[in-house]
Amino acid sequence: MALVPETVTRFAKSGVAVALQRGAGESAAFPDAAYAAAGATFADDAVALASSADVVVCVGRPSDALVHALRRGSVVVGFLNPLGDPQYVAQLAGTGLTAIAMEMIPRITRAQSMDALSSQSNIAGYKAVLLAAAHLPKFFPMLTTAAGTIAPAKVLVLGAGVAGLQAIATARRLGGVVSGYDVRAVVKEQVQSLGATFLEFDLGSDAEGTGGYAKELTAEQQERQRAWMVEQIGANDVVITTALVPGRKAPVLISEAAVAAMKPGSVIVDLAAEAGGNCALTQPDAIVTTANGVSIIGTTNLPSTMPADASRLYSRNVYALLSPWIKDGVLTIDPNDEVAKGAVVARDGGVLIGGNP
Repeated sequence: MALVPETVTRFAKSGVAVALQRGAGESAAFPDAAYAAAGATFADDAVALASSADVVVCVGRPSDALVHALRRGSVVVGFLNPLGDPQYVAQLAGTGLTAIAMEMIPRITRAQSMDALSSQSNIAGYKAVLLAAAHLPKFFPMLTTAAGTIAPAKVLVLGAGVAGLQAIATARRLGGVVSGYDVRAVVKEQVQSLGATFLEFDLGSDAEGTGGYAKELTAEQQERQRAWMVEQIGANDVVITTALVPGRKAPVLISEAAVAAMKPGSVIVDLAAEAGGNCALTQPDAIVTTANGVSIIGTTNLPSTMPADASRLYSRNVYALLSPWIKDGVLTIDPNDEVAKGAVVARDGGVLIGGNP
């Protein structure tokens, strides 16, 4: 859910009237009664509801029918994938809407409370480890029993952004022996601060990009990295991959040779499955079991598997974004605002990426 009852209450105090489709929050553990107590009103038809709205907040893209029902000048807020599908943003612009893409919020100090990518990545990193633990046919922690000692699981996390760091922390809490790798050397201290070993490999240059993201490696760097990864991956029971480059296909970090080097029963959880996958054998929304007994989990949209807290965090991000622009119940977006320059991707019939046509 893009809004939860606690956020509805906060919007109501700002003079904003909030309406939602009846029953929309039920599967996320937010019943209509909770929304009603917060001051929301309801309608059965989402399209009809949108036709009278000044602002529509959503998680993913709104349907075409809903978009066409909106009045010119209305505002749409959600994960809109403007870098991956600019034609969709052009479609929104053509209808005269103002579109705010949550994934385009700049990573600046003032916008930390608005950063929905980070809030949802935290959930994905946590859930990835739980999925791995559920599928791994052995314990995560070391156990000393009367029948002998059980060695701890070895876990490798590829990519040390928000999702990767949360995966490292969660795997450590479960008792695994954890190592992490990232092409950005700057994250070494963060990985080590969580009690994990940072693997180092000389790519010839640092891959730190803008906004805290990794930049895309050259074809030669990717090939050298994959060859080195075969040995590293084969030594681990669990590999969790989180490497993404905004607007591009996910880099392949785990080759078929690397999968073949893993022991039977090993598990790969690929958090980049929706963008093509970091593993050459990943299939989106499927669990693949290879001939040598390795399970490759390609579940997409992991935050939706924890809908209550995912909704709470995302809703707070939405409120933190919109509330500074609300005065006396009216939303007025300042085009010169640094956050607006990054996040507003369509306005007045034009497409804007990073504040530029």
